[in-house]
Amino acid sequence: QVQLKESGGGSVQAGGSLRLSCAASGFTRNYCVGWLRQAPGKEPEGVARITGSGDIKYADSVKGRFTISQDISKNIVYLQMDSVKPEDTGMYYCAQVPDAPCSVLAGRANYWGQGTQVTVSS
Repeated sequence: QVQLKESGGGSVQAGGSLRLSCAASGFTRNYCVGWLRQAPGKEPEGVARITGSGDIKYADSVKGRFTISQDISKNIVYLQMDSVKPEDTGMYYCAQVPDAPCSVLAGRANYWGQGTQVTVSS
């Protein structure tokens, strides 16, 4: 059974940094893991994703500010969030897609974690 557990959310002022972690387990197949976020009243938005081979893509809204990485030995995926803005506020979900193509940046995934809240104040 796929399990995804996020941690590291919290409150931060604009311009600050946060690092989110996703502990993943139970995969029988893995094509990509990524992060989505959802603001109140809005649809989920894909933020970043990384494939098992290390191919990385970002949403335009976070390029140059967020960095996704993975520690395969520990089965952890990180999202380093720098120069955060109030519009980055939302619930951040770790998500996994077992087979290509990776749909995370389209806002879709097969498996989701419970989420961790990120609040950026101006």
